[in-house]
Amino acid sequence: MGADFVRNEYQFLKGLGLQSHNLGCYGNGIWKGSGNTVTSVNPSNNQTPAPKRGEIVRQIGEALRSKLDLLGRLVSLEMGKILAEGIGEVQEFIDMCDYAVGLSRQLNGSIIPSERPNHMMMEVWNPLGIVGVITAFNFPCAVLGWNACIALVCGNCVVWKGAPTTPLITLATTKLIAEVLERNGLPGAIFTCICGGAEIGQAIAEDGRIPLVSFTGSTKVGQIVQKAVNARFGKCLLELSGNNAIIVMEDADLAMVVRSVLFAAVGTAGQRCTSSRRLLLHEKIYQHVIEQLTDAYKQVKLGDPLDKDTLLGPLHTRASKMNFEKGIQVIKSQGGHILTGGSVIEHEGNFVQPTIVEISKDAPVVKEELFGPVLYVLKFQTLEEAIEINNSVAQGLSSSIFTRSPEAIFKWIGPCGSDCGIVNINIPTSGAEIGGAFGGEKATGGGREAGSDSWKQYMRRATCTLNYGSELPLAQGINFGG
Repeated sequence: MGADFVRNEYQFLKGLGLQSHNLGCYGNGIWKGSGNTVTSVNPSNNQTPAPKRGEIVRQIGEALRSKLDLLGRLVSLEMGKILAEGIGEVQEFIDMCDYAVGLSRQLNGSIIPSERPNHMMMEVWNPLGIVGVITAFNFPCAVLGWNACIALVCGNCVVWKGAPTTPLITLATTKLIAEVLERNGLPGAIFTCICGGAEIGQAIAEDGRIPLVSFTGSTKVGQIVQKAVNARFGKCLLELSGNNAIIVMEDADLAMVVRSVLFAAVGTAGQRCTSSRRLLLHEKIYQHVIEQLTDAYKQVKLGDPLDKDTLLGPLHTRASKMNFEKGIQVIKSQGGHILTGGSVIEHEGNFVQPTIVEISKDAPVVKEELFGPVLYVLKFQTLEEAIEINNSVAQGLSSSIFTRSPEAIFKWIGPCGSDCGIVNINIPTSGAEIGGAFGGEKATGGGREAGSDSWKQYMRRATCTLNYGSELPLAQGINFGG
């Protein structure tokens, strides 16, 4: 039988002859014990105020900050993204911790006017209990931060399954979090990590004790997860595939366009869910942008992601490299013209060339997500045509337009504009800030993580009506035998 003596307020137990581990049977004058250990739990532990939970998340942020460079190097080493992006990913987790600390004092409900005299209505938000988080290889650290920081300040426990191909990041991150929990004398079950394959994800999806499952990955697997969770009336938070477009109008700042497209299409070797896949160019500036962008692509330095001068690291797995090769074959079979790149690099590692493809907007391959540094360039004549092309794919994650026209901007962000969850102006499709809700529509899954009011998905809402009078008026003026 176990008890936790870490907290000072529990030291009185020693005066009763109790230790951290105690034999559970007494007979014939002898204490004995065998079988499973039973842990005594204080039932008030789940009453920790939200600001106190925020303090724990603050300490997690400090622990990450103390290992920023080391953990960033590990992300770069194991995932393959360049060092600047690896460090940036850990910084994103730290930023989420800072954000969640402030949020812990702002989990506000609403006071609602009641139609009945001497009554009041209010919304109360309570924890769900356990949040399952299944993350992908491309952001093996940051996506946990989006979910865990918010889930923890909302009062939930977290069960995390990291990607099977990034186990060292999963372990290193969990060690930092576990140290914070241990230092504060908190139960280790508040945060659980599991390394493994699809069978672990399936168990999380099917477990009725986990009310909310956050899944990041492909649309195909996301549908399987959603079906399993829905079958038990659980809730899903899905962050799935993207097929993101940048629209460039004739009045755009073209130097800014080239820099933005280069980062959005080549960064992380095109393995971000927000990576730019389609570049829609107005016919009047089409050739000029193509020439500048092609020149920029030819200057991209490939190599060791830990080298500070590298801009393009390897694809994450050998299978990804093979998919790139197959994708290029499909592109050519559907009339695509390779403007630059298009080949794998015969080198130790999963390196491929950043690729620009001229192709028809109606080619079936354009509608799909090829997870690599492949950019399709398409020509348009009017804003309406460009918006139609942007919205013509099944996915709806991120989108961007480059223009100086207020009319075009407000049409783009309005009801007849982009149908994506992220709708940018004069910035690329990737590189989202944590203050806004992150997520997309359609086959991207509809989930929202990180900022804004995303926290509401990690809690359950109760509408409470309080009668503080001496009479019992009914809603809608109903008189029931009164």
